[in-house]
Amino acid sequence: MHSISFTPHGKGPPQARILMIQGTSADVGKSLLVAGLCRAYVRRGLTVRPFKAQNMSNNAAVTIDADAPPDADGSPARGEIGRAQALQALACGAPCSVHMNPVLLKPQSDLTSQVVLRGRVLGNWAAADYQTLKPGLMPAVLDSLQRLAAEADLVLVEGAGSGAERYLRARDITNMGLAEAADIPVALLGEDARGGMTASVLGAHQLWTASERDRVRGYIVNRFRGDPKIFHPAREDMTGATGWPCLGLVRWFDGAARLAQEDSLALDQRRASTGSGLMIAVPRLSRIANFDDLDPLAAEPGVNLCWVNPGEPIPRAADVVLLPGSKATRTDLEMLRREGWDIDILAHVRQGGGVVGLCAGYQMLGRVVRDPQGLEGPPGETPGLGLLDLETTITGDKCLRDLDQRDQRSGQRVRGYEMHMGRTTGPGLDRPWLMLDGGPTGAESADGRVMGAYVHGLFTGDGFRGHWLRRMGGEAGELHFARQTQATLDALAAQLEVDLDLDRLWEISQPMGTRHRP
Repeated sequence: MHSISFTPHGKGPPQARILMIQGTSADVGKSLLVAGLCRAYVRRGLTVRPFKAQNMSNNAAVTIDADAPPDADGSPARGEIGRAQALQALACGAPCSVHMNPVLLKPQSDLTSQVVLRGRVLGNWAAADYQTLKPGLMPAVLDSLQRLAAEADLVLVEGAGSGAERYLRARDITNMGLAEAADIPVALLGEDARGGMTASVLGAHQLWTASERDRVRGYIVNRFRGDPKIFHPAREDMTGATGWPCLGLVRWFDGAARLAQEDSLALDQRRASTGSGLMIAVPRLSRIANFDDLDPLAAEPGVNLCWVNPGEPIPRAADVVLLPGSKATRTDLEMLRREGWDIDILAHVRQGGGVVGLCAGYQMLGRVVRDPQGLEGPPGETPGLGLLDLETTITGDKCLRDLDQRDQRSGQRVRGYEMHMGRTTGPGLDRPWLMLDGGPTGAESADGRVMGAYVHGLFTGDGFRGHWLRRMGGEAGELHFARQTQATLDALAAQLEVDLDLDRLWEISQPMGTRHRP
């Protein structure tokens, strides 16, 4: 485990206005709302930056930070942040930075997580031990916030989960603990789609202390459907009981599914489709990571992306089985066998079907995965599926690499990134899947039906995705995935201009250290 250290930013005093969006619970739409607000204020001509002090997610993105010491090979320092902050950075038109998400927790089991501080792995921590560690992370959190505030007009801060959980308050570094340490105002976000908005707002008001209540400038109702007039009595109840004004009702945004999600709760809404076209079956692994790799495929009109949930067999009609990333490769290999998916996959290959492994899914395709140091669970080794002649050893050094190279085999540009702790060796590497300008990567079987690589974001590029779909017997549509993402962010920003009073939100935001009174 590494020690906690950071270098103060040394820039001028923070000038940006700051507003924190806290939630009444997890999955109320904080990440998407912040992304939309980022784009909306950028469209007004402001320099905007997103910030989330602590994020828990196995969906992450690679950053390059010019103000950090270079890596050992002399290349620019690379780190990682949560996928939501990467989307928010995109909405701002800004490069990703570790300062946008200084603390990232990547769950490896129900009780342990890998802790990443400012892009670098500190080590694996049990949940109880991490509570002791957290207060020591606050100086780095505040410093990162100050760095962003020094380069922006507005910083939009996303809270985590529920800000009113009293049992977490003493060591909090991401909700009211951060709001009070940085002295910044708060808007409370709840959602109406599943009901309970009134109870959650009143409950938060009751649980917060007087000083915490005074920091809240109002509440926002998210994912609203129906007639606002019918909801008016609820607004009167909430405002009457709390004194907080309603800052707006944000209507349900249908385009949300077209934007990257980082919380695996989003997968609960995804079920097998009945559309025609190339069927790609994806087992839902217990520690699934970077599942946004599949978003471009799901957006293709000629693809039927089928999520296979525990207790379900892999469909016999599948053309391709895709094994996604995982934060615990051996654990999810054991899950494959427990669910009988290994038998389904081997039968699928015998019948001529295709199999693709991305990152951990690539490791699973080999003969064995070893973890001698117990970095992802108990030390030991687990047999792989044996579809590629490879062996993987989990090591303590994490590989973080961004890619923008041409694949000589397909003739297409490949843009993506690597983010893994395993090292893969074996004769299978002599038949690489990709022949990139920087060298071959990945592996594929002799018949070309089984393939895998460490590259995340591989299918984002329209040209490569189309080439691969045709290779697997499918068809490529006219989808321009990056353009669709930008258009969706613009549409969300345009809706927020109508649903929220952005001038008012700007007015209630304040620079760090400004004393706020209701």
